[in-house]
Amino acid sequence: MPKTKTRFRYALEQKLGQAIGDFNLIQDGDRIAIGLSGGKDSVILLWLLARLQKKAPVDFHLTAITLDMGWGLDYSALDQFCRQLQIPLHIEYTNMGHLIFEERKEKNPCSLCARLRRGALNNLARQLHCNKIALAHHADDAVITLLMSMFYTGRLTTFRPSTYMSRQDLWVIRPLVYIREAVIEEAVTTLNLPIVKNTCPASGITKRQEVKEILADLEDKIPGVFSRLLGSLQNVEINQFWI
Repeated sequence: MPKTKTRFRYALEQKLGQAIGDFNLIQDGDRIAIGLSGGKDSVILLWLLARLQKKAPVDFHLTAITLDMGWGLDYSALDQFCRQLQIPLHIEYTNMGHLIFEERKEKNPCSLCARLRRGALNNLARQLHCNKIALAHHADDAVITLLMSMFYTGRLTTFRPSTYMSRQDLWVIRPLVYIREAVIEEAVTTLNLPIVKNTCPASGITKRQEVKEILADLEDKIPGVFSRLLGSLQNVEINQFWI
């Protein structure tokens, strides 16, 4: 394997392992459903967990779930990739896209889309006898979610690396929380992993994209600001807040 690919593999696996260890994300006997949209983040998550499965000291099962929104996408490359990794792929075809954009004509489609996708993914995971769902949120997502909560809701909150949903009796885990988006982008290109293009009409015009651009501007002006924002999620001094 060329040095560049080896470097990416080592860096990604190190960060993945650190997150799994820090937050106890995977245990022996787990049956994990990977939310596989076909985008760069979910594809690298699938690739990393498949590699980990082969050498981890614990035994766990993986299956991939793709929710088709009704855009007529071609998943043949994704299916072939899963076959190469020996990970079963379940594709669930839905009309969510039509419901959100044509029937409901949502002004804030991302909120409804997230709820529908989350519900469908939870139900499918249970049907496939999984006890955990692995989502591909990365470090940038964690910080952007924190900033969005502050900017738009006046709250200091973001998602957790591991969350238990008692109603579904499911854990949601996010093994990529220590990995930067730029590293994922470069790794996917270098490793030549298959990507399904995002054809969502709302792609690139969301509040999340606006905050992402604000964060990029902050990083240009304040060196090291991202690392400090991410670190602040684990260095909370409750007695310093107005509560």
